[in-house]
Amino acid sequence: MTETIARSRRLGSIGSLVGLLALVAAILPHWVLPMIDPPPPIDKVIVDVGHRVKDRLVAHIKGVDYQAPARERSWTDRLHQQLPLAAVSLGLLAIILGVIGQLRREERHIAAMATTLGGCAIAVQLSFVLMGVLIVMAIIYFVGDFLSLF
Repeated sequence: MTETIARSRRLGSIGSLVGLLALVAAILPHWVLPMIDPPPPIDKVIVDVGHRVKDRLVAHIKGVDYQAPARERSWTDRLHQQLPLAAVSLGLLAIILGVIGQLRREERHIAAMATTLGGCAIAVQLSFVLMGVLIVMAIIYFVGDFLSLF
């Protein structure tokens, strides 16, 4: 006499998969890609920057416009640029699918999982931005303290 109503899981399940992809896209450029293709050593970067500054100064002295050499970007550089945008976009899509699934009275735990995964992917991206802001603020504070401005 007790009948159970089978609730749909479609939007919540799709949202959970999208949220999981968003979380992978948020974590991949910060922890996995540097292990696959490590950045160049700092001394090589300093030498390259020095050569570019020298070339720019020589072009300025000659009165010619400086043309930077075309640098081919590696696949990891392209992923570093595109994955944060993909993570935020997929995270928002997962949140939207989770909310719509909740409004359609789908199973709550699956819709909540989609919303949580999407929110976590966005939070990971924002945390890296906030860490950068805090590092810049600390550098400004230390320089100001060194110059006795604060």
